[in-house]
Amino acid sequence: MAEKVFLVIGAGAGIGGHAARRFAAGGYHAVLARRSDDEGLQRLVDGIVADGGSASGRLIDASLPDTIEDLVDDVERAIGPIEAALFNLGAQIGNRPLAETTPRMFELGWRLATFAPYRLARALLPRMAERGRGAFLVTSATAAVRGNSGQASHAAAMGGRRMLCQSLNAEFAPQGVHVAHILIDAAVDAPDTLGKMIGDRWDAFKDRKGEDGLVDPAAVAETYWHIAHQPRSAWTFEADIRPYRDVPWWNDNPTTAIERN
Repeated sequence: MAEKVFLVIGAGAGIGGHAARRFAAGGYHAVLARRSDDEGLQRLVDGIVADGGSASGRLIDASLPDTIEDLVDDVERAIGPIEAALFNLGAQIGNRPLAETTPRMFELGWRLATFAPYRLARALLPRMAERGRGAFLVTSATAAVRGNSGQASHAAAMGGRRMLCQSLNAEFAPQGVHVAHILIDAAVDAPDTLGKMIGDRWDAFKDRKGEDGLVDPAAVAETYWHIAHQPRSAWTFEADIRPYRDVPWWNDNPTTAIERN
């Protein structure tokens, strides 16, 4: 019997892995895809299975031709319909002035942040539309709405991601497919990504942030689960997530920030 599938592209130990665990707990077969670290991927899969869930893992390089498309084809054929998907790949190449942002670096950011989710959408959303249902979740970042110095590649790519999601929502929501762009406006407690970027200063960074100072990926997973299962009369297209103490970049009024959260 075919299983309903939750596909995660960008399944690390942070948001992607926790989302896979949450959806598996809700009855989905979670397919976790990431570029490298087969041992880490297997630990995530084994953890879900140990908790009574159903999961499998795939190593793919989303920047290469046909990898995403072939993954969707294979999962739908061998496991079951992808009822919900999460595109969770980042595209951060570090803080670089324009003179040090080579054309190759700039293009790589676009390939990961904008072109790759386009490819996933093109392979998957028509299938969801034919079934008349589905959830397409996309993790995003502050750079999607604000470009900082040294972030030309990241901001351009993530801004493109946001506009892509708006266009997909306009086209596919009337066909029953829920597209959601979720902006993470804070640092995430993710050892696979931010932890590696910070390196030896990771523990000190977490201590400085204090309790609830970093975004908890398990809490984000709960939000993703809720968004993917909202009634059609109250769909969320864009969400903004941050710790309760953080003032949003567009507003320096703490009272308003608390009300928004």
